[in-house]
Amino acid sequence: MFKTLIVVDNNEQTLAQSFENVITFNTYLRDYPKHNEPKTRIINLCDSSQYLSKGYYCSLLAEARKHQVLPSVKTINALRSGQAPMLNVGQIDGTLYFGNAQNDLQSKAAKSVFKQYPAPILFVDEQGLLQQGSMSSLSEQQYSEFVAKLDNFTKTQWRISSVQRRFRWDMAILVDHNEKVPPSDKDAIARFIKAAAKHGINAQALSFDEIDNIAQFDALFIRQTTAIDHPTYRLASKAQSLGLVVIDDAESILRCCNKVYLHDAFNYQKVPSLKTVVVADQSSETLEQLEEAFTYPLVLKMPEGSFSKGVFKVSNRDELAAKLTELFEFSALVLAQEYMYTEYDWRVGVLNGRAIYACRYLMARNHWQIYNHDAKRFFSGGFETLPTFELPKAVLDAALKACKTVGRGLYGVDVKEHQGKAYVLEVNDNPSIDHKVEDGYLGDELYMIIMDEFKQRLEARGRG
Repeated sequence: MFKTLIVVDNNEQTLAQSFENVITFNTYLRDYPKHNEPKTRIINLCDSSQYLSKGYYCSLLAEARKHQVLPSVKTINALRSGQAPMLNVGQIDGTLYFGNAQNDLQSKAAKSVFKQYPAPILFVDEQGLLQQGSMSSLSEQQYSEFVAKLDNFTKTQWRISSVQRRFRWDMAILVDHNEKVPPSDKDAIARFIKAAAKHGINAQALSFDEIDNIAQFDALFIRQTTAIDHPTYRLASKAQSLGLVVIDDAESILRCCNKVYLHDAFNYQKVPSLKTVVVADQSSETLEQLEEAFTYPLVLKMPEGSFSKGVFKVSNRDELAAKLTELFEFSALVLAQEYMYTEYDWRVGVLNGRAIYACRYLMARNHWQIYNHDAKRFFSGGFETLPTFELPKAVLDAALKACKTVGRGLYGVDVKEHQGKAYVLEVNDNPSIDHKVEDGYLGDELYMIIMDEFKQRLEARGRG
């Protein structure tokens, strides 16, 4: 059985006449937790509209004391800072008390609101925007209705905060259930979730449609192919603005997804890479300059692309002119790069400046890339997963140096090795991590390493 305490700002004589378990915040601060006390749940009725108010600290202390508390600090922050979005739960307006609407026809919608934002008093305006209410704002009639709902609520079994008893944080793992070649397969996602739980993180694999409110989470892990003019970038930006720990962060998406940025950054930071020229037109003069700079075949790249998409090999001037004409319909700039064939490309997984896995990706059968998007059977080549200490030093050094131009996130660096030298092709902000491929050497430890990074950042955020 749970002991229930109702915590108020100051002496609340009227409420104390109806309930035996009403205490002030100062009493809760001074006298609790008590020795050998039973399991305790807290109904925090203090005003929490201001940051670092008594209401804020009441919920914060309750969570530290392992008391179940309504509302949680997360809910307070979401409602106080205007992070609670317009709701799409049906027609509803007015005041809610513990998820109960004044109109029975709105009961289902009210319960949905309470499930998303469990707080004693909620004001819902005509646009569906939420604000947390306080007892001092209630009229005499509203106060009577609230007391009645409070009495009913204290007698029910709480179905909120069940996750918080096991987990310290909540994480959304963004996935696209219909993506043909996702960054992580279902088995890998399951291992991420399991590893997260061992670090005190309640992780859920969710699509865009399944994320009702990103502000309800503490962390966002993007496992859907990213792009700049795309919902993944917008969600990452929004999550960061709300204070979530985010991988891939918006800056990494912006930098990695555009090869023009990478090319310029590589040149500036002296990252070893293949000879590359940025092309702005397909004039005869430009074609001649390219033929002076490169020998055929040469490679043309769209600034944005993933999994070898937007990368083309041309073998003569006619192909060069035709492909440039085609690509300039989609982009103002195109990259021309020297062609270097190798039997495999290195992929180095880097997290926060540290190499965590290494693979050799073999070229697809009868193809010059590791992915052949035109093939029906042999879409990709084979692979070999190795411990990072077996990486050639030149490859490891080049990969780590390339990541410094981007950030401190999770990256997959593609590197060619030729005659003892390394050449960075690109840095991917959303690297492939599939079960029995990238985790082929470390196994479940790879997922633990990544989730440990989230844990450290979440703890640092809390200290900040």
